[in-house]
Amino acid sequence: MAKRVILIRHGDLGEGCRGRYIGRTEAPLSENGMLQAVALAGELGRLKGAHLICSPLLRTRQTAEIALGAADACDIDADLREIDFGRWEGRGFTEIAAADPAVVERWAALDGDFTFPGGERVGDFSKRVGAVAGRIAADPAETVVAFTHGGVIRFLICRFLGLEVRHYLLFDIRPGSLTEIGLEEGKGVLTRLNDRCHVESI
Repeated sequence: MAKRVILIRHGDLGEGCRGRYIGRTEAPLSENGMLQAVALAGELGRLKGAHLICSPLLRTRQTAEIALGAADACDIDADLREIDFGRWEGRGFTEIAAADPAVVERWAALDGDFTFPGGERVGDFSKRVGAVAGRIAADPAETVVAFTHGGVIRFLICRFLGLEVRHYLLFDIRPGSLTEIGLEEGKGVLTRLNDRCHVESI
């Protein structure tokens, strides 16, 4: 069983995506995002024998390929993809709240039955991220490295630490960051959160 999981959020997507809900949208890394991925190489170079997994979305695959120096170094896990925001894709919170305040209020209540308009149900997202957590915990490799998304990382933290999902917004997960959780029989201890030391000089 895995003893630790390192969760890597993809690199920056540029000014056009900043502050907007980007879930299923296939947005490529910005120039700065590519530099962040390069900076990850030093951190990952010290890991030997880790099982590398990756979301199928372009931005995570680019981050992994640049950081690892190989396009096929990771196993793709479709359940690591970000939540589908539906009609909220590419829009900012202020715009969404002005257009449909009642729907935003329901979402803010973190109801598991909430479904993003035209998108994914929060309960379904939580279920598939929980399935990923189970596979990570049962992995025969001592270390699992997952290239994924901010929402997925927040939900995985809650899952491994035994926190209610409603606490996921308490965690700041920025582009190009590393979060590490020590595992013991599937239960976790947070040992590193939103670490961006490797990108501070960029």
